[in-house]
Amino acid sequence: MTVEVERSFDVDVPIERVWDLLSEEEIRAETIGVVESYETRPGSQHNEVVWNLSLPIPVISSTVAVKTRDVEREPPHYVKFAGTSKVMTVTGEHELEETETGCHVVNRFMVDGKVPGVERFFKRNIDTQMENFRMAIVDGGTE
Repeated sequence: MTVEVERSFDVDVPIERVWDLLSEEEIRAETIGVVESYETRPGSQHNEVVWNLSLPIPVISSTVAVKTRDVEREPPHYVKFAGTSKVMTVTGEHELEETETGCHVVNRFMVDGKVPGVERFFKRNIDTQMENFRMAIVDGGTE
């Protein structure tokens, strides 16, 4: 089963600053509650990152490594990434549009779980993750 979600919000932060925060793995890791750790692949052409997730799903007893890479990147307006692991595949898009007072942020995700419960967990937690990300932008955007 596949789940697709789209969430958007507006922030009073310049588009360049939102892009900078979106590009920082540490910021993204902090906003995703299930990230235990992450590893960047220095020098990779596609911004490759391995995210080690601890998913509270009964059939998963250890962390799951999700390997992601950017498949399309148009700074500071758009990035699309794809990720794979033993328990899911994920595709995400972040689209930024400059507004009079800051930036409109659109986030799209598609998760295809390979084990029961992955999609349900993702769908149940996406709003919290997006609010965490929005707050990181607002808090970090004033620095």
